[in-house]
This record gives sequence, C-alpha cells and structure tokens, in this order.
Amino acid sequence: MENKVDSIIEILKKRYEEAPCALHYKKDYELMISVRLSAQCTDARVNLVTPALFAAYPTLEAMAGADIADVEKYVHSCGFYKHKARDIVLGCQMLLTDYDGKVPDTMEKLLRIPGVGRKTANLLLGDLYGVPGSVVCDTHCIRICERLGLSKGKDPEKVEQQLRKILPPEESSDFCHRIVLFGRDCCTARNPKCDECPLTMFCKEFNP
Repeated sequence: MENKVDSIIEILKKRYEEAPCALHYKKDYELMISVRLSAQCTDARVNLVTPALFAAYPTLEAMAGADIADVEKYVHSCGFYKHKARDIVLGCQMLLTDYDGKVPDTMEKLLRIPGVGRKTANLLLGDLYGVPGSVVCDTHCIRICERLGLSKGKDPEKVEQQLRKILPPEESSDFCHRIVLFGRDCCTARNPKCDECPLTMFCKEFNP
C-alpha cells in the first residue's frame, strides 16, 4: 500500500505542480467563511459571492456585528443561506470573544465554532497553519479514494481516519487539494475521462 500511495502522490504532483485552495481569501476568517459557504455549493459560486460580502463587511468586527438577515441577502445563491448566514455571524463573534480575533489552530477549538465541522477544521489547519496530517474529506476525495482502493465507504470521518493511516502527514493537505482538482477535470462523478487518466492502473472501476 505504501508504494501505491507514494506513486499516486507523485503522479498527481506531476499533473498539478501547485496545490492551491480553490477558494479565494485574503484573511484567515475569510477562508473560514468561504469554507462554510461551500457546503453543498461549488467553490466557483462561492468565489462569485464573497467579494461583495467581504466588501460590505471588510473587517472581522464588521462581520461579527452584521445583521444576519442582511448577510442572508449576500449568500442567498449559495443555498442553505439562513443557516450559513447565522453561522458566519456567530462564528465571527466567537473569534472575537473566545480566540482574540484569530482562527484557532487546534481541532478542538475549531469544532466549537458554529458551522465548523471536521472537514472545515482540517482545511483551515492545513491551509492556514500547515498542520501535518490534515485530511479534507469532501465528495471528490471520498469518491476518488474509494475508486483507487485507498478507502472504503462514504462516511467522511471514517474515510478521514483511513487516509490518515496511509498518507504521509506532510503530504496529506496538498494531496486533498490535488484530488479535488483531479475530480474536477478528469475523474468526474459523471462521465470520467478514463482515456486520459494517469491513475487507471490503480482504479477499481477501470480494473474490476
């Protein structure tokens, strides 16, 4: 398994030299907000919505003091907008009251924030703080890693624990970003481009 994992990592590195987060942000709390908005929504849609939102509330204090109903208007197109707007405002308030205005750097503290689950927390830890072993299990990761025989099942937390056991900690965050890129331009959920896939030798769908 170790050689297989190393091979997959290297192949993805060659295909995607850079492994940036697809969400656009300038401040740590903006990433927290963007990840919350991305639930059941595409990153592309979030990136269309956040410029106006961040312009309307340009500081953490402004966002924390926002009227939730007004925030709803900015994030409406992201879906589940009432829950998301509430979590954004309450989450920013907690950053100010409990964490000195900074996104915290531990899983335990992050999970206390409204709207922050393990997926969001892992992404924040990996992207903001470079914490080794941060595994972000989104739909792309779960689908593709099962196809590649790296994990089993659809439960995000269980898949996260499975991947933690086999991914080199220093590679895990970038691996998850590359898997997302790979899931968007090659190994799509519908009509995957198997004829141009560099990972077919590992794929259970291609080699049943």
